[in-house]
Amino acid sequence: MLDPHIATGDLGHHILDVLIAIDRSVASGETEHMESRAGTIPLVPPSSWSRRPATCTRPPSDPHGGVRQNPPVASLEGLTELEASMAALSTPMRVYVEAGRFTEPDPDLPELAARIRGLLAAVAADESWQRFLPGYAPPSAPEICAALEPLETHDAAPFLARLAAVDLVWPSHRHLPAETAEHAADRVVSLLGPEASWWTNHDVGCGAVNGLTPLFDSLLAGTNGEHFALALQIADD
Repeated sequence: MLDPHIATGDLGHHILDVLIAIDRSVASGETEHMESRAGTIPLVPPSSWSRRPATCTRPPSDPHGGVRQNPPVASLEGLTELEASMAALSTPMRVYVEAGRFTEPDPDLPELAARIRGLLAAVAADESWQRFLPGYAPPSAPEICAALEPLETHDAAPFLARLAAVDLVWPSHRHLPAETAEHAADRVVSLLGPEASWWTNHDVGCGAVNGLTPLFDSLLAGTNGEHFALALQIADD
């Protein structure tokens, strides 16, 4: 017998009800009372978050394994441009970014996961989110590895632009103009080069998101084996 699906119709109805109530509350300034209920939602075991085992694995399409080499960001000016392009995609309290050069010799996916963990820690330390994340500690590097799914390079720029510009909770709201986000995202992907590896906490096959925080979050991480770029949008309804 198949287990019942977690994403039930009752849950979908309740989510829609919540969104409508928020919109009404913002417009009226009054408290909205909810009539719908989602019922008890079972926890999803971490082992089911990813199709791969909870270890720092490598994209199967890469014959050399893991983070690819041949970095095109070959100068200080190129690194500065990478950092500036990523900064152009950031939005205070919403989209957090980081870019730089690895200091570890022969960096691989665990080193990228460690950088992601540092970005999550920076979000948790932001006063804007502390009350939403009481007692939160970022997942360990192996847990982050297990939550990551590979993304094809040709999909990286559109994904990065959407992550930076489109609000997770209110898709009609734009954190950045589309043209600004697309230009900066295209430049970031170009600087890391066609051989870069890209990772996200989205399962692009089924649309599920392997959440890294108790809130809504969307991550994209890219590296060419020497440099890296991270973008994380976080939101709460």
